Amino acid sequence: MPLPDTMFCAQQIKIPPELPDILKQFTKAAIRTQPHDVLQWSAGYFSALSKGDPLPVKDRVEMPVATQKIDTGLTPGLLKVLHKQLSPKGHVTLAELETKWKHLCLPMEQLRALLRLDNFGDELEWMKVLALGCSALGGSLVSAMKHACEILTTDPEGGPARIPFDTFSFLYSYLAIVDGEIPESEVEAFLHALKGAAVQKQFTLVNPHNPCEWKSV
Repeated sequence: MPLPDTMFCAQQIKIPPELPDILKQFTKAAIRTQPHDVLQWSAGYFSALSKGDPLPVKDRVEMPVATQKIDTGLTPGLLKVLHKQLSPKGHVTLAELETKWKHLCLPMEQLRALLRLDNFGDELEWMKVLALGCSALGGSLVSAMKHACEILTTDPEGGPARIPFDTFSFLYSYLAIVDGEIPESEVEAFLHALKGAAVQKQFTLVNPHNPCEWKSV
C-alpha cells in the first residue's frame, strides 16, 4: 500500500533565518549577471559563497554590443569578475582558471584560443591572462589598454579610469610582444615618454572618444 502523504503544519516547518536573504541576494546577482546557464553559474555562486571567495557576479547588467548577435563570449564585465576572483593570488593553476571560466558559462574553446597565444604551463600569471582577455575584447593594442584601464581602475565608474604606470607598462609591453609587429624600440620610447611626463604615475585617456590619446594625471 502506498504511504499516506505526510502532513505538516506551520509550526513544524522551520525556515533558517538566513535563507530569505541568501535567496534574495542570489536572485539579484543572477539578474545582474544574466548567466546563460543558470544551474552551472549557480554551482559556482554557491561554491564561492560557502568558501568566502569573491562571487561570480557582475557589478551591473551589461548591455549587448549592437554588432553582437549572440552574446555567448567574454565581456568586460565577466573579465572583471574573473579579475576579482583570481588576481589576489597573482598566479593561478590552469585547472582553477578553467573552473572559474566554466562557472561564468564562457566557451572553453575561447579560453584555449587565448592561452595558445603564449607558452603557458599548468601555472599562469594572471595579469598576462587578463591582458590577453582585454586584447580579445578590444581587437587592437590601444583598445585592449582601454579595457584594461576600465577593469583595473579604482576610480568610480565613469571617472578617468586611472591605473598605476607600472601596471600600464607591464600590460602594454606584454601585449606588444604578443602582437609581434611593434618594434621593441618603439615600445620603449612610448613608455619612456609617458613615464617622463608622469606626475602621480597614473594614466588615463585624454579624450574618451579617442583612445589613442593618453596622459598622466
